[in-house]
Amino acid sequence: MGEERRQPKGAGAEHGRWPGWEGREPDPGGKPRRGIRRFVPGWRLVLGGFLGLAVLVCGGFVAGYLLVDIPAANAAATQQSNVYLYADGTQLASDGDVNRENISLSDLPKPVRRAVLAAEDRDFYTGSAVDPQAMIRGAWKTVTGKGKQSGSTITQQYVKNYYLDQDQTVTRKAKEFFIAIKLDRETSKDEILEGYLNTSYFGRNAYGIQAAAQAYYGIDASDLNTAQGAYLASLLNAPSAYDVIAQPANRSRAEARWNYVLDGMVKENWLTGAERARLSFPTPDQQHLPRGLSGQRGYLVQAVDEYLVANGVVTEAALAKGGHRITTTLVKKQQDALVEAVDDRLTSKLDKKKRKADRNVRAGGVALDPKSGKVLAMYGGVDYTQQYVNNATRRDYQVGSTFKPFVLTAALQHKARTQDGRTINPNARYDGTNKRRVQGWSGGPYEPENEDERDYGDITLKVATDRSVNAVYAQLAVDVGPQKVKDTAIALGLPKDTPDLQPYPSIALGTATASVLDMAEAYASLADHGRHRDHRLVQEISHLGEKLELPQDRTREAVSRRAADTTTSVLRSVVRGGTGMAAREAGRPAAGKTGTAEEDTAAWFAGYTPDLTTVVAVMGQDPESGSHTPLYGALGLPRINGGGPPAEIWAQFTRAALAGQPARDFDLEADTSAEDSPTASPSESGAASRSPGDPESDAPSEPGDGDTSPRDPGGDSPSAPGGDTGGPTDVPPGMEDDPGRNGDSPPPAGPLPEPAPPAPARDPRETTTIPVPPGPETPGPS
Repeated sequence: MGEERRQPKGAGAEHGRWPGWEGREPDPGGKPRRGIRRFVPGWRLVLGGFLGLAVLVCGGFVAGYLLVDIPAANAAATQQSNVYLYADGTQLASDGDVNRENISLSDLPKPVRRAVLAAEDRDFYTGSAVDPQAMIRGAWKTVTGKGKQSGSTITQQYVKNYYLDQDQTVTRKAKEFFIAIKLDRETSKDEILEGYLNTSYFGRNAYGIQAAAQAYYGIDASDLNTAQGAYLASLLNAPSAYDVIAQPANRSRAEARWNYVLDGMVKENWLTGAERARLSFPTPDQQHLPRGLSGQRGYLVQAVDEYLVANGVVTEAALAKGGHRITTTLVKKQQDALVEAVDDRLTSKLDKKKRKADRNVRAGGVALDPKSGKVLAMYGGVDYTQQYVNNATRRDYQVGSTFKPFVLTAALQHKARTQDGRTINPNARYDGTNKRRVQGWSGGPYEPENEDERDYGDITLKVATDRSVNAVYAQLAVDVGPQKVKDTAIALGLPKDTPDLQPYPSIALGTATASVLDMAEAYASLADHGRHRDHRLVQEISHLGEKLELPQDRTREAVSRRAADTTTSVLRSVVRGGTGMAAREAGRPAAGKTGTAEEDTAAWFAGYTPDLTTVVAVMGQDPESGSHTPLYGALGLPRINGGGPPAEIWAQFTRAALAGQPARDFDLEADTSAEDSPTASPSESGAASRSPGDPESDAPSEPGDGDTSPRDPGGDSPSAPGGDTGGPTDVPPGMEDDPGRNGDSPPPAGPLPEPAPPAPARDPRETTTIPVPPGPETPGPS
């Protein structure tokens, strides 16, 4: 008998089971599993686990798809710059914190689009929105330390750029996965590719391919060639590393990536081998910085924005959001010429260390096409980042005697008569005695002063215009009616709300504080034979590719052609031999008028040829307090007036701006009395100083004319032919603070009314408003 086997104690023994049985089934033969077989799960368990996992994955996918919605775009992805262009389409400026300008996919050359696909996602149009294998492969490389790789399709990258952020987290990747799938079902491939190209970062602070094309090659994306497009596509992989200008040591890597892109295009049959062989590496330029707001650009952008808002094209809030592409009326050649003229004739002569007065000198200028109203050039100041008030659009300096042509035009338009009943025309005679009391004005005594308190005696209105005689023009304003003068100025182009544009006799002397732009618009009406049109600064605007409507170009008759042309004829004499002789340097038939503000705080020249209207002002302003300051001593001159730097700037600019165009004479239908009077006496016509070819010119020949050309401290006469021949060069003793000393300056007007409300102040550091008494106490006729 064999030895009897013992049974283990416990419950298991009662059933014939053995130690280690727990959790295991016997094999089919009834024998227990031994060795490694003990740890292998049964097929039922494997199948059950697999099915459970599949249910969990499917459930998670369904839940994720249902729970994750396509969110609103993030703020950074939608923010764009406003882009401002010259009339020829070249870029003028851009503003905004993000250097981005969206571009339509249809505007991008097909080879450039295909280069991006070759670089990032060659199966974009045929494949799915996500690539799980690539995602796993990318995750594995990241985990194993072989570098970060997203493994994302273009759709996923667009979702990350446009809807999410750049965080490398599981939650963000999960959202990206589901949003990409939904987006692919609801959006076309073209829309996704366009969004991707407009949101991707290319380095050099350029977001989107349009900004990248400008940053690397200085061109629009629509002008990229295949080689350039392939290089920009290469940058998407590593923008900083592949910038061969910033990282010259990485050029071989950049060229290798560029070759990879082109080879991919050949492989996909998007580029032939022959075409590929002809391409060479397109080395980018030094960085083209975004055209911000320095120099003149800030002034121009400010003026354009104000124009758009004032005309109801867009709101300030809409402009602030960006995304506008604005083609202005500005012509680069003429813009550059205006800046150069100001630099040559004014700013280059300033010495702020030696002359305190030079610290206060500023300038503004505007050039208009009188036939269209288009603003062709604008000078706002030395630099917008240093002086951010636009001197071309501000309304706080008196226009002085540049206003006088409006008085003359009003007299001609309304067929006004003198106090004794004579018809007013350029040869109508007036008493030019200094401080002569104005007749026919019921508002109280008004006795304006002439330049240097000079008496002119009995002179024609034409000579009074040449010499800018205050006594004559104050009387003329009363003869016409100050309200009619005001209405005529508004009809020609001055805004109704121009500060200090009041219907008093002193209106004739330029107490109004219109802007340089306002005056250019009004003078353009005279240049175009009395037809007025509002100035235009923008010729096209679009927002996110959609064109916006601009104000219609409307033309109306402000005054009759005869009135406007007669005024032009008189103003031609001002240039030929009057206070504006420096303008003759333009070398073209021209008409114009000088002007000086009260206390010599500003000097003006407003003039035009048949093709171009330009107004220039030189202003004095304390850079710290913002208060208006006289221009005495600036540029080393005792005085600055309209016949000096303003007229010189005007002449140089006009010559350059019209270079290459044939000189045209004025086609005038003027009152014949506008011609030089054969009966004028030598004392009236200034016979001692005539212009060549103009034997009857009324050139000033004595000191004290209304707005004389500046002389050097030694008292030498100006070099222009027919200039002044002498006269005091310094401010007369005891008259340093006399506001009525300058003939182009508005003098006190006798008993004064309450000052008009000051113009709205801009920035206290940049501008100041001075109340100007407009005239006698009682308002004039309405």
